Amino acid sequence: METIVTGNGTEVKFGQGLPTVIIAERINPTGRKSLAEELKNGKLDMVRADAASQAGAGGHIIDINVGAVGVDEVEMLPKALKAVMEVTNQPICIDSANPKALAAALEAYPYKALVNSVTGEKKSLEEVLPMIAESKSAVICLAMDENGIPDNVEKRLEIAARIIKQAGSLGIKKDDLVFDCLVMTNATNSEAAKVTLETQRQLVSEFGVSITGGYSNISFGMPNRNLLNIQFITMGIINGLTAPITDPLIPGLGEAMKAADFLAGRDPYGMNFISMYRK
Repeated sequence: METIVTGNGTEVKFGQGLPTVIIAERINPTGRKSLAEELKNGKLDMVRADAASQAGAGGHIIDINVGAVGVDEVEMLPKALKAVMEVTNQPICIDSANPKALAAALEAYPYKALVNSVTGEKKSLEEVLPMIAESKSAVICLAMDENGIPDNVEKRLEIAARIIKQAGSLGIKKDDLVFDCLVMTNATNSEAAKVTLETQRQLVSEFGVSITGGYSNISFGMPNRNLLNIQFITMGIINGLTAPITDPLIPGLGEAMKAADFLAGRDPYGMNFISMYRK
C-alpha cells in the first residue's frame, strides 16, 4: 500500500517499505505565543516563513494548525493554506479538531490533502470520515476514543480496527488511512515509548497501513530533546513508522532518517544514503 498526497506539481508517497517522509510540525501555535498572537491579529508572515524554511530543510508535507484562543479557525485555516501555497508546492496536512474548519480548508485546497485527524469517537467518525470520502483525501487516524487515550496496546489496536472498518464502509481505502498510535511523554510514563512502538508494529503486521505520530512529544520535560527525538524516530522507523510529525530543522535528523531507512531495508543498496554524501 502507498499513501499519496499532492501539491502543485508535487506528489509525496509513503508507506511500508518506502523511504520515510517528514510531516513538518512548526506551523502550530501551541506553545508558540508569537505565532498565536500573529494568527489572532490575522497575520500570516510567520506561517509563510515557517513553511518555506521547513520545505527547504526537507519537510515533505507541511502541517498547518491555527488553533489558538481568539482565532476563528473556519476563517483563518483556509487563509493559512493559501499563504503556504504561495511559498511552497509541498503537499499540506490540514490540522484541526474543528470539522467546520476542516471542511472550509478542504474546499480551499485544490490537491489531495492529508487531514489531521479522525478518532475512534462516534461523533468524529460520523463527522470527519464522510468528508474524507467525498474529498478523496488521506486522513490521520488517532487510536483514541470517548474514553481517552488507552494505556495499553490491545485497546489502541481495537480502536484502529474500528476506524478501518468504518472507513471501509464509506469506500475509503486503507492506503488513505495513516495511523497515529499516539506518542506520550516518556518522562511521566516510562512505558510510553514501548507502548507506541509495539502498537504500530502490530498494526503494521496485521493491516500494512502507514504510520505517523507526534514524535516530538516523547521528549517533553527532558534535556537534549533533539537527541531523544532523533533516537525515537529511528526506533520508530524499524517498527513501521513511515511519516513522523516532527521538526525538519532538528540538526542531524535528515541524516539519521536516511541511515535508518537504509538499515530497515527501505533504501535498496543505500542509494538515498549515498546520494546525501555525493552532494
